[in-house]
Amino acid sequence: MSNAGDELGALRLRVDIAPSGDGPLSGLTFAVKDMFDVAGIVTGGGSPDWLASHGPAARTAPSAQACLDAGARLVGIAIADELAFSPFGENVHYGTPRNPKAPERVPGGSSSGSASATAGGLVDFALGGDTAGSVRIPACWCGLFGMRPTHGRIPLDGVMPLAPSFDTVGWFARDGAMLQRVGRVFFDDPAPPIRRIFWLEDAFALADGPEILQQAATQLTDRLGPAEVRRIAFGETLGAFDDWLAGFNALRPREIWGALGPWIEAAHPKFGAKTAARFAAVHDAAGADVSKQQAFRDTGRRKVADLLSDDGVLLLPTVPMIAPKKGISDADAPALRERIFRLTCLSPMLGFPELTLPLATVEGCPTGLSLLGPPRGDAMLLAAAAQIA
Repeated sequence: MSNAGDELGALRLRVDIAPSGDGPLSGLTFAVKDMFDVAGIVTGGGSPDWLASHGPAARTAPSAQACLDAGARLVGIAIADELAFSPFGENVHYGTPRNPKAPERVPGGSSSGSASATAGGLVDFALGGDTAGSVRIPACWCGLFGMRPTHGRIPLDGVMPLAPSFDTVGWFARDGAMLQRVGRVFFDDPAPPIRRIFWLEDAFALADGPEILQQAATQLTDRLGPAEVRRIAFGETLGAFDDWLAGFNALRPREIWGALGPWIEAAHPKFGAKTAARFAAVHDAAGADVSKQQAFRDTGRRKVADLLSDDGVLLLPTVPMIAPKKGISDADAPALRERIFRLTCLSPMLGFPELTLPLATVEGCPTGLSLLGPPRGDAMLLAAAAQIA
């Protein structure tokens, strides 16, 4: 096992694990983010210190095993950001996987290697993890279809945690039909059509190239017809983006430190500067009272669920900017993260599924639009991905 032949720099380890069955993924190859256990291999978590302090996994994560059972061949362990705690995809230990669609720019994190391997054609699809946007961001910046499912629908057993009430397994594909094909391994629900689309005008106002994105959104809604389109201001109806972001930033530290703090305090890992600063901040905020933020989250979930019912989706830009150029400075990183998370925090706070679609280009770089669906509306979103492909 090695990473030889990976010109993209997307894999920590090249493997060859044969399918354990025949099924809907027969003949396909895939990679998994280096947060997923694979039997006999040490899960690295994007950190050499984590890799050195843990032994080989006893069993493969059920989500990855489901793909093997469905006929896919596992060919790579993809590079991840350190402990999955960055949206950029620049790992100081393993390097930055190449963004095949914008080579001078970052691929997006923390599932950077999974996105790079898929966009570059190294694999047919790849599994990643999405806590704050770590599937949706790299999918958007690498010109891919990406899926964050309803929280809890895909088991997280055998996947390194970051913030358990936000963590999900997600996946990447180069086309919508493939995205749906993978999704059918996890969901066998009926796929009703989208009947109502809530176009979030204030979300588009936050994004670079709003005219281009709005044109792409118009084309998308036409292709999803005859759905009813309603233009609304999310902030006026369902709570200001800044309030959702504040809740997100307040709720995560307790969970992150609970999941990873004991190991950090025991192992004293050598983090990159950006990661070290973020974990220091998490440590300091982990004991804060978050009852108001949790109440805001619970109320917001009910409001959005009532709005969407079982046939509505929110339409918004996936990420409000194109991928930054490589070499993001420590000084610039915090403001960039806050701008990104202002939109990507919505589906994690809600726990609802989100599909990102590579439907636009701004300044020559790929960007995406998202459909955020109702709880357990995963099959509906995947059918939409296949329809517009």
